[in-house]
Amino acid sequence: MHLDVRDLKAFYYRSALGRAAQGAVRDRVVEIWPEAKGQTVVGFGFAVPLLRPYLNDARRVIGLMPGPQGVMAWPVGMKNVACLVEDTLWPLETGSVDKLVVMHGLETSDHPFALLQECYRVLGPGGRALFIVPNRVGMWARSDHTPFGYGRPYSLGQLEALLKSHGLIPERHVGALYAPPSHKRFWLRTAGFWEKAGRRIPTVVAGGVLMVEVSKQIPAPKRPGLSEAVRRPLRILEGMKVPEAKPV
Repeated sequence: MHLDVRDLKAFYYRSALGRAAQGAVRDRVVEIWPEAKGQTVVGFGFAVPLLRPYLNDARRVIGLMPGPQGVMAWPVGMKNVACLVEDTLWPLETGSVDKLVVMHGLETSDHPFALLQECYRVLGPGGRALFIVPNRVGMWARSDHTPFGYGRPYSLGQLEALLKSHGLIPERHVGALYAPPSHKRFWLRTAGFWEKAGRRIPTVVAGGVLMVEVSKQIPAPKRPGLSEAVRRPLRILEGMKVPEAKPV
């Protein structure tokens, strides 16, 4: 179940720990995608804190927020680009997105498989997506004091297998949030040190989040199941006699 947008806003914009987490994850996103000039950049879930670096140069920036979570106007002091959507039905044309960021969207969705199908649909040729989820073995997934302590945490193998099954091919992965999820001043002051140390020796301390960049496989893999069953008409009325008009 998705978190409430008011709780997410309070964490990322009004708490020292949330601002530190926002900065650490956003720095990693910018390392992976230094620019997006002339491109369409979309965020789903609560990814808007990570999209600010692209506001000036991108052709279009859109923040999609799921209905159960709620929506807020963003960015502050500028023309709003955030909108409320259903998890699995986005108001975007097929193949229209160049870069897609999903944070607090996949692990909290009640329909993760259909959500990934929608991610695949909107990505254009050569498009990339970045999925940011709680690390199953990290400290942040074990804490109820941050948004990463809710939903389904993933291991790297689990996340990559899930993405591959939907035609999203992992290209690279990185970690972030190596400092403990603590509001204590010592850990907040030394957060930058722990981020740098964790990047150099990630096998010693697990990051709080996993970040996996994917590209779109063409053609899409065939996935028989619910989507195929829905396309087939129901046979409930088969065998019933067709009514005939009776002569007067």
